[in-house]
Amino acid sequence: MNDLGAPGEAYSDDLILAGIGRFLDDFDPPPGDLVQRVQFALALEDLDVEVARWERLDNLAGVRGGGTGTITFTVSDLTVMINLTKMGKLHRIDGWLVPAGQYGVEVRVAEHGTSSTTADEGGRFVLDNVPRGTTQILVHLGDVTCRRTVVTPTVVL
Repeated sequence: MNDLGAPGEAYSDDLILAGIGRFLDDFDPPPGDLVQRVQFALALEDLDVEVARWERLDNLAGVRGGGTGTITFTVSDLTVMINLTKMGKLHRIDGWLVPAGQYGVEVRVAEHGTSSTTADEGGRFVLDNVPRGTTQILVHLGDVTCRRTVVTPTVVL
């Protein structure tokens, strides 16, 4: 007898699905830090944010591997392009915002806190000494009275 029942016995949907579930758990388990990554992505102080979407990813930058590369994110009227450069155990993020403007830019790294800068008139910004880990970039548009925040999906540096 096996986990699906005795030979010749009709297999129920529940038994078949349970067997598939065990197979997936054994051969393709979820990442060990999945819960922490989801909690990090959801733990924004200001939940009134717009989430940008991945537009383009060159050389698998920052996604479980490559030391350098470019990622582009978009949301309705904003494009955020970042170039990641690995510098030892840290990273440098060079970024550009379109349309250009002096917007606040913040990088969040799980278990390392945040750092921020302001993009110049041309929309360019630099964030140095960004530690490894699950990372999100927030762009703050407008002033305090009419502030809008855009957040990128998480990137694992």
